Amino acid sequence: MSIQYKSIKELKNMLNDKDISHTELVQETFLNIKNNSALNAFITLNEEESLKKANNLDNTPSSGSLAGVPIAQKDLFCTKDLKTTCGSNMLSNFIPPYSATVIENLENAGCISVGKTNMDEFAMGSSNETSFYGNVQNPWGKNLVPGGSSGGSAAAVAAGIVPAASGTDTGGSIRQPASLCGISGLKPTYGRVSRWGMIAFASSLDQAGPMARTAEDCALLLNEMCSHDEKDTTSIDEAIPDFTENLNSSIQGLKIGLVKEFDLSKLDNDVVQVFEESKKHYESLGAEFIEISLPNISLSVPTYYVVAPAECSSNLSRFDGVKFGKRCDSPKDLEELYIKTRSEGFGDEVKRRILIGSYVLSAGFYDAYYKKAQQVRRLIKNDFDSAFKSVDIIMSPTTRGAAFEAGSKGDDPIQMYLEDLFTIPANLAGLPAMSIPNGMIDNKPIGLQLIGNFLDESRLLQAAHNFQISSDWHLKTPSGNKS
Repeated sequence: MSIQYKSIKELKNMLNDKDISHTELVQETFLNIKNNSALNAFITLNEEESLKKANNLDNTPSSGSLAGVPIAQKDLFCTKDLKTTCGSNMLSNFIPPYSATVIENLENAGCISVGKTNMDEFAMGSSNETSFYGNVQNPWGKNLVPGGSSGGSAAAVAAGIVPAASGTDTGGSIRQPASLCGISGLKPTYGRVSRWGMIAFASSLDQAGPMARTAEDCALLLNEMCSHDEKDTTSIDEAIPDFTENLNSSIQGLKIGLVKEFDLSKLDNDVVQVFEESKKHYESLGAEFIEISLPNISLSVPTYYVVAPAECSSNLSRFDGVKFGKRCDSPKDLEELYIKTRSEGFGDEVKRRILIGSYVLSAGFYDAYYKKAQQVRRLIKNDFDSAFKSVDIIMSPTTRGAAFEAGSKGDDPIQMYLEDLFTIPANLAGLPAMSIPNGMIDNKPIGLQLIGNFLDESRLLQAAHNFQISSDWHLKTPSGNKS
């Protein structure tokens, strides 16, 4: 029986019914990885250790809720004794002595981490074209990008290689690739999932989350990913609900906000048509639409591209060739060690953002740029607070269009940055948001974004699940078969 495109729930049933052993499941997963090697979705495989864990589960069954489920991990989560590169030459030889809390939580629930997925270097990119290890290919088309920075994770799930993967979202890096690859992806509330052991890009924006075919699978994963972590000072110490508990509850009367300032008339007609069809679908489920105003939302992209590079320049200053990671050959002195190591270790996009960040943090420009951006960020957060007094969730397209061709936007960084137009605001405000498949454009998937109030992931997942049990967009696969 094929495991391709099976959900977590389906795989657990197969394991419980002895239709497949844990070892057979892992063996077939690695066969699927090898058969789809052209996607370049993985940087490092963990085959020997995965088979060992599967064999142990066959001999000693586990009560873990995700026992035996193969999962791919984005290559910026430190993983003990397994190379962790962050898609960069700078960390091409880095083997952490510990695992990130997210990895530990998932593996404690029984997940088997089969490998580390390709990604934009240090999570900086929207197309998975900045990785030192080469572009990831979208399973839906040979020359199509999968989105970024979690493109490897999205491609692995979309191709049916694994049922789920971990991702991170700084400005849309879970939701945007989820949209372009036709899967479901959730960015939780900032602080809901521990950032300890994640290699930082922008510390006040980064958040780990699940990527899977369905909202239900995302809920199952989020149950295990969440925990209060004393090692992470931004970790929220709040009770963690069972995110699957209310999935099947009716959304009759759900108030959904439509943002007046999101001018959809500037999008292609196909994108608008898909969005309008999704509105009708939610209305048929009993939801009510209310127009809301987010007056400062148009400032989200410029605000993000001040705050994120500033934090990136600070975080990446630790990569100096002294402590760990790449070191240049035969430097004459300490200054040359720094310069040559960073010149050789970082790619162009990372260097670009470090330069921008260093500039906006420099004396004379801090007040004019960084401080001002943080003030605008607060205004954006206040706008969301006001909006959620009248609505339960907010809905928009996830992306401006379907997957685009590799290389088509590489010469214009601004156009690439605008790919995150709809996703960035939720990161600036620290709010949960997710993308689910809601249509096709020219035989390519596109996603619908749902934004929730603070710590209200349960309502987001409920709204997404209701959409999915009454539609089949999430069941479509690149092979043309329904899962």
